[in-house]
This record gives sequence, structure tokens and C-alpha cells, in this order.
Amino acid sequence: MKLKLAVLAALLPIAASAQKTNFSITGHIGKLDKPAKVYIDYMDNGTSHEDSSLVVNGEFKITGTVAGITTSRMAFDHTGQGKPHAIYAPNADVVYIYFGKENMLYTSADSLVNAKVTGSKVYDEFEAYNKQIGGTIMALTKAVNAEFNAATPEQQKDTAFVKAVDARYRKNIAARNEKQMLFAKNNPNSYFGLVALSESAGTHVDADKVNPIFKALNPALRATDMGKELEQRIAAGGITAIGKQAPAFTQNDVSGKPVSLADLKGKYVLVEFWASWCAPCRAGNPNLVKQYKLYKDKGFEIISVSLDNVKDKWVDAIAKDGLPWIQVSDLKGWNNAVGRLYGVRAVPQSFLLDKDGKIIGNTLRDETLNAKLAELFN
Repeated sequence: MKLKLAVLAALLPIAASAQKTNFSITGHIGKLDKPAKVYIDYMDNGTSHEDSSLVVNGEFKITGTVAGITTSRMAFDHTGQGKPHAIYAPNADVVYIYFGKENMLYTSADSLVNAKVTGSKVYDEFEAYNKQIGGTIMALTKAVNAEFNAATPEQQKDTAFVKAVDARYRKNIAARNEKQMLFAKNNPNSYFGLVALSESAGTHVDADKVNPIFKALNPALRATDMGKELEQRIAAGGITAIGKQAPAFTQNDVSGKPVSLADLKGKYVLVEFWASWCAPCRAGNPNLVKQYKLYKDKGFEIISVSLDNVKDKWVDAIAKDGLPWIQVSDLKGWNNAVGRLYGVRAVPQSFLLDKDGKIIGNTLRDETLNAKLAELFN
């Protein structure tokens, strides 16, 4: 009897954990079977999560717990080639959605992209919001790619044609941003009013334009993690502009030793935000290594702030990419204190500082960074 009670006691934490599940995403996608797999990444209260489910006879199910409404990316791997292929392959079957404490059902004969979604009030509101602002970024990007691909080979090589297509795309994005601002102003009690304002505010926030709309939002929305992040980004917009003194910070390196930005005064410093899971960051690392070798003896330093939350993955990426400069992180992912301080909402992102710690560049990457460094040191 004691043994049975001990086993029961051991199982209680598992049962308690299972009872906490408050969302499910179920799929009926044709007759697809193993090794097909569905991957999901979602952000809940500032913390990133990932999960997956094998597909058996067209069916999959993912369950979990969220504090409120969350944003997510779901990718369907039809052939079992792994998560990166599922997300980044040409014509990848990927959807970007919001969901809450609800039971969503995806039904389709062939894919997530073509699926009908039922059971989610949040998803319905998300769809209505997108109709008002002119569609998602993904939809606009898909449309411009289709326009380019439909052109003749001669047109695709024509600089004027390419510029015209790009100009139309940028005009559509700008129009969408304005509609988002209007949506946020007209819907202060809607979660997607907050989403609209956060997206349209961008990385370098125009505080005079954004702050009044933000202050008019429902206090409960401003108190969410997205609301707090946007408030920090609004504040950062005023302190990370060109010519401003870079915000001071101290964070631990891989060995747990505190490193302060102030200790690097007297050098030109690149404050680089990245993560081991960020493909564009990793792709740009070889160029950073080259630039560092060129100028480190001339007074150039890099301090990389990682938005990772798993130390082993962070350390492994540093070793694989051969990054010899200063690396720091608090391993809180998107809640990284320095990232929040600098208003970082996408990586890679960087800030170039002069010898006095003033910001002299905040959008430099690859060739633009190389040109600026050559100007400074040559």
C-alpha cells in the first residue's frame, strides 16, 4: 500500500500540470502522415515557447498554457525534413496567428495556409483587423513576390521595373502603417489596437506621434507584456537616436562575469543584438568577424547582447561562428533587460558608438557598417 501511495504521489505533479492546459490547436489536414510534423513557436507574457506534433492520418494536436493572448508561428513540415526547412523553404506552409485560452481547429485538404480556422474568437478578431488595415505583411510580401515572378526575364533584369515594383510595395506598407495608427486610435479597448500601434511604431519610434495614442489605450492593455515593451520602446526612441549618449548597462558574460558598457569608453563600440536562433544574425557573423580583425587593434570593440534564453545554445553558437569579442546575456530572451532598454524588437539590430559613448549609427549592417568603419579608421 505504501508503494502504491508513493507512486500516486509521484504522479500528482504530472496530473496537476496537465490540468493547467488552457489551449489546444487541432488540425485535420488531408491524409498526410508521418514523418509529417507541425512546429509551433509562440510568445507568452514575454517568454518564448516551442512545441511540435507528429501528423498521423492528417491529424495533429498541440496543447499548452498561456496567460492571455499570444502571437505565434506555426509551420507544417510535409516531408519530415525538419523545422528550419518547414519555416524557410520556398513555398513553406507557414502561418502567423494570434490565439488565447481557446480550442482552435484547422481544417484543410492540403495545408495550413489554405485551412479554415474555427473555434477561436481571437483568430476571428485578428482576421477582421487585417481586413481593415490592408492585410498582413506576409500577404503583402507574397503579392509583391508574385508580381516580380510573373514578369518576363527581361523585366526582372530591368532596374526601372524592379524599382517600380519595390516602390509600390513600400507604398503599400506605408499605407498599412497609417491604417494601423488609425485603427489603434479608434479601437483603444481592442487587443489588436495595441498590436496595430506596436507594429506601426517600428524600431525607431516617433514618440510625439505614438505616445498620445498609447496613453489613450485601455490601461489593462498597456499593462500587458506587449504594452510594457511598447512603452519601453517609446522611451528608448528618445534616448537611442543619433547623437544621444548610449544608455549605460551591465550584463554578465558567458562565465558569469559582469561587463559594463562604460568600461569600453575610449573605443568605437558596436553594441550588437543577436541570438543563436536568428538566421540573418548568424549569416552576418562572418562579416563581423572580418571587420573585427581589421580594426580591433585600431580601437574598435564589439559587445554582443544575446536574446537567447538557453545558455548551451548561446555558447554553442559563439563557438561555431568563432566570435572573439565580448558576449553578454541575461538569458531572458525577448525580455533581455538591455534589449528592452534599447527598444529592440527584432534582430539583428546594432548601435555604433563613438569614443565618448555617443550613438553615431543605429541601422548599420553588412556593407553600410563596413563603409562606416572604413571611414572611421582609414
